[in-house]
Amino acid sequence: MWRFFGFLFAAGSMLFVVIAAAVYIFLNSMMQGLPDFTALRNYEPPVMTRIHAADGQLMAEYARQRRLFLPIQAIPERVKQAFLSAEDKNFYQHAGLDFTGIARAVLTNVKNLGQNRRLVGASTITQQVAKNFLLTSEQSYERKIKEALLSMRIEQTFSKEEILELYLNEIFFGIGSYGIGSAALHYFDKSVHELTLAEIAYLASLPKAPNNYHPIRRKQKAIERRDWVIDQMVSNGYVTVEEANQAKATDLQVTFRPRGAHIFAADYFAEEVRRWIIKDFGEEKLYNGGLSVRTSLDVNLQIEARKALNHGLEQFDRSHGWRGPIATIDITGDWGKALVKHEPLSDVPEWKLAVVLSAAGKEANIGLRPVVSETGSVSKDRVTGVIPLKDLKWAKWTTGDKKGKAVNDVSTVLTPGDVVYVSEAGEGVYSLQQIPKISGALIAMDPMTGRVLAIAGGFSYDQSQFDRATQAYRQPGSSFKPFVYATALDNGYTPSSVVMDAPIEIDQGGGQGIWRPQNYGGKFYGPSTLRLGIEKSRNVMTVRLAKDMGMPLVAEYAKRFGIYDNLMPVLSMSLGAGETTVMRMVTAYSMLANGGRRITPTFVDRVQDRYGKTIYKHDQRICENCNVQRWDMQDEPTVIDNREQVLDPMTAYQITSMMEGVVIRGTAPVVREVGKPIAGKTGTTNDERDAWFVGYSPDLVVGVYVGYDKPRPMGRGQTGGHLAAPIFTEFMKVALKDKPKKPFKVPEGLQLIPIDRRTGLRASAGDSGVILEAFKPGTLPPDSYSVIGFTDDMGVPVSAQEAEHALTQGTGGLY
Repeated sequence: MWRFFGFLFAAGSMLFVVIAAAVYIFLNSMMQGLPDFTALRNYEPPVMTRIHAADGQLMAEYARQRRLFLPIQAIPERVKQAFLSAEDKNFYQHAGLDFTGIARAVLTNVKNLGQNRRLVGASTITQQVAKNFLLTSEQSYERKIKEALLSMRIEQTFSKEEILELYLNEIFFGIGSYGIGSAALHYFDKSVHELTLAEIAYLASLPKAPNNYHPIRRKQKAIERRDWVIDQMVSNGYVTVEEANQAKATDLQVTFRPRGAHIFAADYFAEEVRRWIIKDFGEEKLYNGGLSVRTSLDVNLQIEARKALNHGLEQFDRSHGWRGPIATIDITGDWGKALVKHEPLSDVPEWKLAVVLSAAGKEANIGLRPVVSETGSVSKDRVTGVIPLKDLKWAKWTTGDKKGKAVNDVSTVLTPGDVVYVSEAGEGVYSLQQIPKISGALIAMDPMTGRVLAIAGGFSYDQSQFDRATQAYRQPGSSFKPFVYATALDNGYTPSSVVMDAPIEIDQGGGQGIWRPQNYGGKFYGPSTLRLGIEKSRNVMTVRLAKDMGMPLVAEYAKRFGIYDNLMPVLSMSLGAGETTVMRMVTAYSMLANGGRRITPTFVDRVQDRYGKTIYKHDQRICENCNVQRWDMQDEPTVIDNREQVLDPMTAYQITSMMEGVVIRGTAPVVREVGKPIAGKTGTTNDERDAWFVGYSPDLVVGVYVGYDKPRPMGRGQTGGHLAAPIFTEFMKVALKDKPKKPFKVPEGLQLIPIDRRTGLRASAGDSGVILEAFKPGTLPPDSYSVIGFTDDMGVPVSAQEAEHALTQGTGGLY
């Protein structure tokens, strides 16, 4: 008998040793294949890049995983308590594995056998960290064993607070949000410190299964899960029963954070910043690098830029009549369900989609597009209104059988079933709208730094992401002329130099025949000063001036200002025949406005990495003593402007003064409505295909372009002064509203001498037609003068009187 028990004991001992050895070998092999958990020390999760306006407002966020990393010290205690209650209440007691929880889970699963219920788990927060960071989500015993081993190793190496920090920043909360900081923002538009108990509990309920507790699609289940978390917090002593009851009585209301631009009308600006980051830092940095980008965007100016541009485009479009509805739908039955299939422009909130329900006589009845919830359900409410006949007077048809037909009945324009845009004009009264076919752009820039303050790249970013301010290459027309004149002023000419405005023939060579440039309107005006030539935008004078200087010199200056990279040195280019962008033109004008200093346009002031280190700064000027910690009676620090001088400051002032004349006496009289000193130049290309106005005050440069995306004539008289200048004026009136009347600064040494603005000769102050003209040292207005572009048979410049006589008598010596 004893021998039998001895045999059993020996056999059991041997079996135990064999099993123990097998377990040891198995665990040892498992340990050999474990990932290096010490890499968690250098945890750098993908973090979203955030773009801010100049005043700190959030403009946009970019990420593949929307995450904001928060150190554990920045996470409120109540947030930690909610997650511990929901996920691992014994977190601070166990060493990676919660054996009490495992036993409870086993008993629960045994009880639930045969009831078709999901198995209950007992993973600790440490195990979830091991799985999320170091392992896959594979459902296997081998993975669970590795997870357990890693959890114990992690607990030996990291503190509880470090483990909790990793967990709260890594977990997925649904709707693309990772980490508690991002979840608070994207579900409730709040920081973690602003969350209520009910909101905290809801977020703590999500890691288990975010899709199962969606706040809209599965709201009731979400509330039940939230309330369960609150009850667990009561059980663990974290909140009182009274606090819990108050929180559970709260409805679940979320405020989803938008994914696009967060600042109204800033979509084009945000896209420019996004492209710049990819170009300079790479796509990985943009979407995973956690950059903090401070831009130059002025939020108020951006709103006004969009408003002014869109108003101008709408006015032009209305003047060309009605083109018809955007669609037609069947309005029998529930017209609301048919209408919601058409999406409105998301960035033109003042417009609404509507369907015409009836149209006869003095008004049309319309139904507005119903509200669509986050879940896609259509509201049962049906809002209606009217469009009165008086609002349709502009809407004469420009195509088809109805072309030019007068609008005496709303049925002339609208038909039941027409889907149209409307804007509210009063209580229940709406105004008919249509998306302009014409397009355009506006840029506002600080001329001292090159900081882009606002940009409108088209009527609607939702309609077209093509940015006409930076991507559209168009002929600038006469808005390029100031750089031809600046070239002349920088090379010995004066504002009172006289050029012959008379017919000229240019042999273009290469079989292209003879070119005969014309002024707008077809007239010629004889001898005229450079000032008069730019004020009245004389084409022939500009060609003669460029011919006298030589186009290679003009091309060099055009490149210096960044308007063109390599301008073809042919005379037609002096009239702005080469293609460029609004951004390049505004940058070039900024160099005229700032006294001739080179600037680099920028949308970004500063970029910081995820640790707060500045890795890019736009302002490269030197200030050696700006960071001195204390004052020891030393002088104030000075900023050394090390930027290249591309134009003589005196020349810059001269051309600025001449362009002030464009506004006061020339082709842009509407700009006088700004009521502040403004210099600028209109531009119109052949057949009125493009219209420009670029102008500036001492501290703000604005460029406006109007034209079709596929260039075609806009109509006779649609010039820069008629189309672009009013948009410029509307914007500048608001931008400069609270600014003082600041004159342009006269460089030291420049002489202001009274001259006759028509002849350029010295005159007496106070006489009719006399202005103060700027002359550089060593130059003076002439007592008599020769005419540029007009010589006698010996090639000697002739006087104005002789030139006038030759012009009127027709001696045949004009080219």
